[in-house]
Amino acid sequence: MNYQDFTKNIIEADDIVIFSHVNPDGDTLGSMIALYHVIKNNYGKEAVMVVTGEIPDIYEFLPEIDKAVTFDKISKDKVFSLAIAIDIAAKDRMGMGVSIFDRAKVKMNIDHHKTNNGFGDYSLIIPDACSAGEILFDMFENLGLKIDKAVSDSLYTSILTDTGGFRFENTSAKTFQIASKLVEYGTHAGEIARYCFESKPKPMVLLQANALMNAEFLENQKIAYTCITMSDMEHFQAKEDYTEGIVGALRQIKTTEVAAVLKEVNEQTTKVSLRSKHVDVSKIAAAFDGGGHAFAAGCTIQKPVKIAKDKLVEEIKRYL
Repeated sequence: MNYQDFTKNIIEADDIVIFSHVNPDGDTLGSMIALYHVIKNNYGKEAVMVVTGEIPDIYEFLPEIDKAVTFDKISKDKVFSLAIAIDIAAKDRMGMGVSIFDRAKVKMNIDHHKTNNGFGDYSLIIPDACSAGEILFDMFENLGLKIDKAVSDSLYTSILTDTGGFRFENTSAKTFQIASKLVEYGTHAGEIARYCFESKPKPMVLLQANALMNAEFLENQKIAYTCITMSDMEHFQAKEDYTEGIVGALRQIKTTEVAAVLKEVNEQTTKVSLRSKHVDVSKIAAAFDGGGHAFAAGCTIQKPVKIAKDKLVEEIKRYL
């Protein structure tokens, strides 16, 4: 896909739907909101935004995010002219919404994950981009599209969160250049940072503290992991997104080479988040049909959490 393909398909579409990935984060949500406003302000068209799972409380500040709907709010027989997947590494990361995506007349895929196989009729995959928001910024600028404060705030949120506050290895000189331009467009950097990093609910902080206190360390403390059970989630009255940030905290430990958080979804399913400093954890995730980036990846293991932990540790050791 080139940038002109984007404009052509937006103009020709009678109706448009935008998908974020399951367990939405700042990149997929910020990019989705930015697309929504650009399409509305530059092409005069309303798009439907679809989310799978709860929107984390910290992103409620994003402009008009309250207009996002879950897939079950859309008619089962609805066929959209254009469906856009944003920041979605694999089609199944749309959850139950994938059926709506598949029915669309034209399917577009915009992403920065190296494991994306280019699903859809039009794909714009740039693995070197720090975030989907960076890809969108380049496209909007090249097409001469209006970037107002709503778009700027949304793109800044995308970039800020997917670079871990400009701390991760995916942060480049270009990342800072784009951030600077977004500030010129009206974004208040400190305000967005407070929303994203300093507005955690009390149960979230307590759950994370508990998870870190119960962390285990192996291989001369090169492996750091913790398990979060369903009972932990219930005890702290935690929402699904309250585990976000724990794996990053484990990665910060000086000796850690690979950090992992294993979250019990049910008695036979464990969700895994992986982070590292040097090891390509996307290869570890791929062993369990997952994926992601070199230093940030994830997967789901269809085993009880204790068994999943043993299998994961065994796989991590292969790469140390």
